[in-house]
Amino acid sequence: MINPLSPGLSQSLIRGQIDGGAATGVTAPQQADVSGGFGNMMSSMIKDTIKTVQAGEATAIAGMQNKVPLQKVVEAVMQAEQSLQTAVAVRDKVVGAYLEISRMQV
Repeated sequence: MINPLSPGLSQSLIRGQIDGGAATGVTAPQQADVSGGFGNMMSSMIKDTIKTVQAGEATAIAGMQNKVPLQKVVEAVMQAEQSLQTAVAVRDKVVGAYLEISRMQV
């Protein structure tokens, strides 16, 4: 059985309250812990994506203030973009699978 994501997770994502707010630097992607099932894997992926996007935003702001070299800004923004595109692709696949299952006759 697929474990659902916690009900408050979407509200936390909207408010950006996962793992204490904005990240301070670019972090490498972490391996998702799949021991808890699909729900935990998705939650972990979402948290990693949020951290990466927040790190990209923080680096871009620091770049505008001439605190970070342009190359670091470009790298952080590109990593955030890639993470966001991956999350959107996974979301589209999950929604497509849900729609396919909902069309099945019982």
